[in-house]
Amino acid sequence: MLTIGTLAKRTGTKVQTIRYYETIGLMPEPERTEGGQRRYGQADLDRLGFVRHGRQLGFSLEAIRELLDLADNPAQSCADADSIAQRQLKQVEDRIARLQALQIELKRM
Repeated sequence: MLTIGTLAKRTGTKVQTIRYYETIGLMPEPERTEGGQRRYGQADLDRLGFVRHGRQLGFSLEAIRELLDLADNPAQSCADADSIAQRQLKQVEDRIARLQALQIELKRM
């Protein structure tokens, strides 16, 4: 079992961020010791790693929540995961177009 500090170090996530993810339901409420300290297992480490990686890739917290829901309920349709990926792809393409327009403008200046 891991403490919140160890979990934070292993994933490169701030303790406050882990607590926030618990508050908004991205991370489950952890087990606690008799003294009230949070204790995390491998599943929590994996889940937080997934959330962190998703954020690094630019996924919104809501998109990550949807993906986690799909992982937690594997009987759901794969079309749901595809829909999330397509939305993310559209956002990336829009961002690229804006950056290319900015590049052109900066070169022109």
